[in-house]
Amino acid sequence: MPPVTPPGLRSGALAAAAGVNLQTLRYYERRGLLARPDRTLGGHRMYPAEAVTVVRVIKAAQRLGFTLDEISELIDVGGHRHSSAGLHERAAAKLAEVEARITDLTVIRDTLRQALDAGCDDLASCAESPECPLPFTVLADTKAGPG
Repeated sequence: MPPVTPPGLRSGALAAAAGVNLQTLRYYERRGLLARPDRTLGGHRMYPAEAVTVVRVIKAAQRLGFTLDEISELIDVGGHRHSSAGLHERAAAKLAEVEARITDLTVIRDTLRQALDAGCDDLASCAESPECPLPFTVLADTKAGPG
């Protein structure tokens, strides 16, 4: 009777189906994001079909700004392990972070536009000009205060 091969996907098939490379799969395994797969008698990894979904979820969560540590905790919640917060709370917190970054980036964008409009070509010259919109002019005034 021939040896029984565990059902599932070999590493290359999983990587292709999930749109990642083999090193990514190994890394996710080491981080505990992806369960260690069964092995064939020849030592090949055999992942269950649902591993494709797990890897896709990890990649989607990364694109949404979640770190791998945060994703690990979210996956733990899905696995009914104990975690401090579920998807709803973490998504709300991530949204607040993103909105804060957008606010910061909007200020940066507006300041850079003002610098372009003011014709700032040289930082040293611009820093000495009262029309310069860049924040270091405020710092220069503060440091040059009463002496």
